[in-house]
Amino acid sequence: MAALAARVERWPLAQPFVISRGAKTQAEVVVAEIAEGPHRGRGEAVPYPRYGETVEDVLAQIEGARARIEAGCGRAELQGLLPAGAARNALDCALWDLEAKRAGVRAWTLAGRARLDPVKTCFTISLGPVEAMAEAARANARRPMLKLKIGARDDLDAVAAVREAAPRARLIVDANEALTFDDLRRLAPELVRLGVMLVEQPLPAGEDDALEGYDSPVPLCADESLHTRAELAACVGRYGLVNIKLDKAGGLTEALALAADARAAGLGLMVGCMVATSLAMAPAMILAQGAEVVDLDGPLLLTRDREPGLTIEGSMIAPPSSDLWG
Repeated sequence: MAALAARVERWPLAQPFVISRGAKTQAEVVVAEIAEGPHRGRGEAVPYPRYGETVEDVLAQIEGARARIEAGCGRAELQGLLPAGAARNALDCALWDLEAKRAGVRAWTLAGRARLDPVKTCFTISLGPVEAMAEAARANARRPMLKLKIGARDDLDAVAAVREAAPRARLIVDANEALTFDDLRRLAPELVRLGVMLVEQPLPAGEDDALEGYDSPVPLCADESLHTRAELAACVGRYGLVNIKLDKAGGLTEALALAADARAAGLGLMVGCMVATSLAMAPAMILAQGAEVVDLDGPLLLTRDREPGLTIEGSMIAPPSSDLWG
């Protein structure tokens, strides 16, 4: 008989994390633990207000699944038990962890991988005054890839300042739905001139039908417009890449299936995260293998990480230890 527990944890951020929709100073996460005999599986998720989630609702969803989980519900059954989102992610990742520990193998073996390789992550520059963004870029100029948040049509100065401060870094611009189609068409050639390699979610989700037939000079990546395989077909012809996050997909199980279908549809992969600890990043390391862009910098944005956490040297993330996850 399994035993399920869930709790809320709050982890202070080193600096306020600011995007076009608002700011936060701490990562508020939900951790689910499933114990069975000597084995314990853990999963961490981030309730996200943009998708109508609160900590209380996520805890309530987990509590509502308690009887089925403690009776032995597996990952396949879980997909129909809860909708995609943070609650299912926490439970799905906990079940992966528990299954790996029961079997005495690593989680990536269960996922069909012979090994897990290190990956290089982006580092995020929060939205703010131009000089503040430039200073943050200057402090991280040795990182191979920076992702900067923009929030309006007039943020080209910020992009230019970041480019000057970090001339060798590859740049991604993340609008978090803040642009109009006219903004995008006006900005795109300038972003190419500044060496931007990718623009993430330029338009509001639900309004990106404007991208049909648009030949963007800079590749576009869907984020808020894609959660699960249900939204994938609509992204084809509008975006060149899709950003898969475990919290949006509702866990590693759906995320792996989504990644396979996205590849089959000719889309590139970005693997992203919410701001959280290493426990949330560890399952995404499996998903990140071979992705064109990896954005798993959550632990780098905290004042401290959980112990043990992932080993991150510069922007290189090593595979997780079994003591952390999987």
